[in-house]
Amino acid sequence: MIEAKNISKMFDDSAALTDVSINVKKGSIYGLVGSNGAGKTTLLKILAGVYRQDQGEVLIDNQKVFENIEIKSKTVFIPDSLYFFSQYTVKDMAIFYQRIYANWNEERYQILKNAFQLDEHKKIQQMSKGMQRQAAFWLALSITPDFLILDEPLDGLDPIMRQKVRNLIIQDTAEREMTVLISSHNLRELEDLCDNIGILHQGRLIVEKELDDLKSDIHKIQAAFQGDQPKKIFQNKNVLYHEKRGSVRLFIIRGKKEEIIQEVSQYQPLVLDILPLTLEEIFIYEMGGIGYEIKNIVI
Repeated sequence: MIEAKNISKMFDDSAALTDVSINVKKGSIYGLVGSNGAGKTTLLKILAGVYRQDQGEVLIDNQKVFENIEIKSKTVFIPDSLYFFSQYTVKDMAIFYQRIYANWNEERYQILKNAFQLDEHKKIQQMSKGMQRQAAFWLALSITPDFLILDEPLDGLDPIMRQKVRNLIIQDTAEREMTVLISSHNLRELEDLCDNIGILHQGRLIVEKELDDLKSDIHKIQAAFQGDQPKKIFQNKNVLYHEKRGSVRLFIIRGKKEEIIQEVSQYQPLVLDILPLTLEEIFIYEMGGIGYEIKNIVI
């Protein structure tokens, strides 16, 4: 289990994180999303023990993380900007990791060679961005980590390789109960992977829920009414967004599905549909509810 309790982090006079608490359950995949500059990478680096938090506590397996060799030997962090020793090949990096990670699995390394089909004797820095990302996953999964922390992990991979990497992550989570924390702007991919979602904005965690609960708590309603529109519905504080499309009203509302249907039904709508929401739509409307709207960021 990964726990962050009331984490705060300053850089000069700027607050990167303020009082952030998250919980990533053992054997789960947690998706971290947020606006640009929200503090996602800073949080990941604190959880991986790269940065030390200014306030709060970070625990993995109930142990403090920073400068904890035992915990770091079971944790792999793949950053957005990859780093490898300048003249090293994949094989050189494998030998290096084998010396420092007790859980290095040489058999797994050889099996994954067939999955990634990279030349292990080629210098990594001479590879394309996507091939470097493949090398990072090949090495990381050969370590057989208990905890995998990923920042924009699938960036640069082609669709086939993205699916292959997703499958490998899911397989290790299911078979070894590996715990995974992923930060990504690709919400469609997180929707396929994650059990839980946390949303960061301006250094603060504004939402943390299981994905199914998040989807069951916000709904897209499409309704048409005869005569005057029932304005009372759209003045509800739980309405995150609404618009008129001809004679049809579309609104996004937070709450229990049954209660929403009951409230709208009392106005005898001619049409009433509950439409599915994607994680991307939920993110947009949640952020709109706190003032970070499309109209404010599109010129």
